[in-house]
Amino acid sequence: MRLTVDGQTHEVDVEDDMPLLWVLRDELKIKGVKYGCGIAACGACTVHVNGEAVRSCQTPVADVDGPVTTINGLGRPEALHAVQEAWIETQVAQCGYCQSGQIMQAAALLAENPAPSDAEIDEAMSGNLCRCGTYPRIRAAVKLAASKTGRA
Repeated sequence: MRLTVDGQTHEVDVEDDMPLLWVLRDELKIKGVKYGCGIAACGACTVHVNGEAVRSCQTPVADVDGPVTTINGLGRPEALHAVQEAWIETQVAQCGYCQSGQIMQAAALLAENPAPSDAEIDEAMSGNLCRCGTYPRIRAAVKLAASKTGRA
């Protein structure tokens, strides 16, 4: 099976029903994608497939149709993505475990809706859990990222 992940093409020899999360972590050694719950309830494993946020723990690799972007490939080597910059500036992370999934969900939101309201941010981010409770900082970071893109 051929996958394009973070701009690189990979050949993987795995079962069709293997979750994308395990292909990324175990086969391709991309450790920025996190395992949280395994049932798509926490959002820690969020990646983009064809630009859409998906829970990689519940996405069979055979269902992947298009390029995959992980937290490792979100920014460019010379510059962070606006969401990553905003996360740092607003000091969102505490333990940091959920942050890659949070950032990927926020980036997908802003790609679809470049100027979301607080309610739209809360709704879009509601499937991503943060045990540390940094939700107000997450919302602030999403708003800051929106302003950085010049579309807010």
